[in-house]
Amino acid sequence: MDVAGIQRALGKRVERSQSIGGGAAGSVHRLWLDDGTTVVCKIAARGGLDAEAASLDFLAAHSSLPVPRVLHAARATLVMTDIPGEAGADGADGHAAAVLADLHGQASPDGRFGLAFDNTIGPLPQPNAWAASWVEFYRERRVLHMARAARDEGAIDAGLLRQIESLAARLGELIPDRPTPSLIHGDVWSGNVLTHAGRVTGFVDPSPYYAHAEVELAFIDLFSTFGRSFHDAYDAARGTGAHDQREFERTRRTVYQVYPLLVHARLFRGGYVAQVAGALSRLGFSGRFVP
Repeated sequence: MDVAGIQRALGKRVERSQSIGGGAAGSVHRLWLDDGTTVVCKIAARGGLDAEAASLDFLAAHSSLPVPRVLHAARATLVMTDIPGEAGADGADGHAAAVLADLHGQASPDGRFGLAFDNTIGPLPQPNAWAASWVEFYRERRVLHMARAARDEGAIDAGLLRQIESLAARLGELIPDRPTPSLIHGDVWSGNVLTHAGRVTGFVDPSPYYAHAEVELAFIDLFSTFGRSFHDAYDAARGTGAHDQREFERTRRTVYQVYPLLVHARLFRGGYVAQVAGALSRLGFSGRFVP
């Protein structure tokens, strides 16, 4: 940790620090400053925290989603305000549904999908170059980008990559091409949700872009971030129609879970590779590859 650099940036002395977590994306520390306040500092040897800072700033400027305020950012260091609350979404389903429904109501100003800058999903690069077509964006910037990187790193084999490419070629039959481009957080698992007294106090570690909002819901379902009451409250807030919900449950949820499963297969391998194969099988893309 570059304590001297942090002190210069904040104009305050760091009295002490305490590790409060960490993972694939880096370590997280609470710092006590000489004025009696605390801040949170994230350290990532692999870098990417300047992109995370830009993502936090973007969400703060373009939504009402509760996020920490960036105090200092560099490639490998990010200092943020210390938000009260504990990681975990227990008891906050209703409030989470309201704030995420509001976030998803923020549409891309020109109807395109993506973002003006690239960011990360965990420690992995996430390209966000604009596309007018959601099918193109999800195919090229998400599924194929992550699958090919996973194959290059040996996380998945060539046979599984061919099955993923077969799915990618037929995405136009499975997902809409021009849904409303909604702003999403992009990484809503329980560790990234801070709550207190039944309310969400902050969403951290964002990977935002303008997307089909169902991508966020599929991610939440995959990692059981919230319970059934979340979906009921979200549907009421967003006015989701029953037909749309049936289509999501039947096919699109699985299609949209392929991307986060590939992210986790790349990071952790093991059972996540099997889950990628299982998702492909449910969608009819398994066994011998047929071009």
